[in-house]
Amino acid sequence: MAITLTESAANRVRTFLQNRGKGIGLRLGVKTSGCSGLAYLLEFVDVLNDDDQIFEDQGVKVIVDTKSLVYLDGTQLDFVKEGLNEGFKFNNPNVKDQCGCGESFNV
Repeated sequence: MAITLTESAANRVRTFLQNRGKGIGLRLGVKTSGCSGLAYLLEFVDVLNDDDQIFEDQGVKVIVDTKSLVYLDGTQLDFVKEGLNEGFKFNNPNVKDQCGCGESFNV
């Protein structure tokens, strides 16, 4: 099982953590939401939970809870700029379908 980051995503997370001044890493998870069933969750981690799995890629720790890992195994997190928009993009091999707005997915 693994979660990876592109160089662009790793650089962005490192910058956020440095500007924030604290944090262990970035939590990647899923929550029930949207028209397709699941939505991604990103947040900074200051304290680990008992069921957290830690993946380290390019010097950045990505923390995933055990329940979310089933849906996220093999995911690569990218940070992209498209025109005036920029943000994280999830390259998740488990996704079977996405909603039209791209905010939610199902596996």
